[in-house]
Amino acid sequence: MTFDLLKTDEASKARAGKVTTDHGVIETPIFMPVGTVASVKGVHQRELKNDINPDIILGNTYHLYLRPQTDILEKAGGLHKFMNWDRNILTDSGGYQVYSLSANRKIKEEGVKFKSHIDGSYHFFTPENVMEIQRSIGADIIMAFDECTPYPCDYHYAKRSMHMTHRWLDRCIAHLDKVPVKYGYNQTLFPIVQGSTYKDLRKQSAEFIASRDALGNAIGGLSVGEPAEEMYAMTEVVTEILPEDKPRYLMGVGTPINILENIALGVDMFDCVMPTRNARNGMLFTAHGTINIKNRKWAEDFSPIDEMGITFVDTEYSKAYLRHLFSVNELLGKQIATIHNLGFYMWLVREARKHILAGDFYAWKNMMVKQMDKRL
Repeated sequence: MTFDLLKTDEASKARAGKVTTDHGVIETPIFMPVGTVASVKGVHQRELKNDINPDIILGNTYHLYLRPQTDILEKAGGLHKFMNWDRNILTDSGGYQVYSLSANRKIKEEGVKFKSHIDGSYHFFTPENVMEIQRSIGADIIMAFDECTPYPCDYHYAKRSMHMTHRWLDRCIAHLDKVPVKYGYNQTLFPIVQGSTYKDLRKQSAEFIASRDALGNAIGGLSVGEPAEEMYAMTEVVTEILPEDKPRYLMGVGTPINILENIALGVDMFDCVMPTRNARNGMLFTAHGTINIKNRKWAEDFSPIDEMGITFVDTEYSKAYLRHLFSVNELLGKQIATIHNLGFYMWLVREARKHILAGDFYAWKNMMVKQMDKRL
């Protein structure tokens, strides 16, 4: 994997770059749709490619390990072939999913014992076998095994957890070298910065991660309930330290406003379930604010979903029609809303890139944040 930094905004730390892997070019800043179980919920791969058009999507190691299981993925030739996706894929390490199973897991130095949410069976993740699982899945970018701490988090617990994440990283790096790639293309490991919302811990962790000289780096443990101001403060601490010539991935973030503010702090890559999850509940993101399409006020509004025509569905369907689909619980409504939201997120990061390259990102970002912070 290579990363070319093309331009940095003069009024902020926003960057436009280009990541190149064996599955193609990723123009940054980028948003990665979440394909948890080898599927972006409710969207055909054809629509992903033609209508949303991301350079990269994300899969979840924990979920893919449980279903369909790695032996089936290996027989298929890896996740790309299994789901018929010929562009880039990133997999997380399972650390966040294990964190979310707080009542059903036990963390030790060796690894994490957890109970499957599907059938109650017990499993054990270690830094070593998570590297093996991600080799079997076959994503282009894979994540080191880490512990994601909750919010709020006791300082001493956060410190112990951070140091264990660092030890786990060294185990990941050592073991990955022993496990050959399976499908004829390269995989790139990203370490993960932790440290909860403590600036001194975030600084320590960023310095440790930077010292490992990986080809890219991730920031974890944010967007777990902390106020947005704390997220931005922690991100700023970390991006001041992580090397400029490597891509930076902020995990699990976030709202359109979160994404623009973190781009301004020097982040290059994002993922979040929010656009798809909110879409299924009737919440649409637009350049002028959010729409709850279930509201009665849209019942006779025959204007396009978004007058800007950011995605193909915006001009084909009216607000009244989409509201009708939700009111009768028609699955097509959720699909249209999902494609709209994902399309809007892709438009947003691509517009950000254009404005970084044009040299007016900061003013555009401030205008967009003000516009989007409304309920329509």
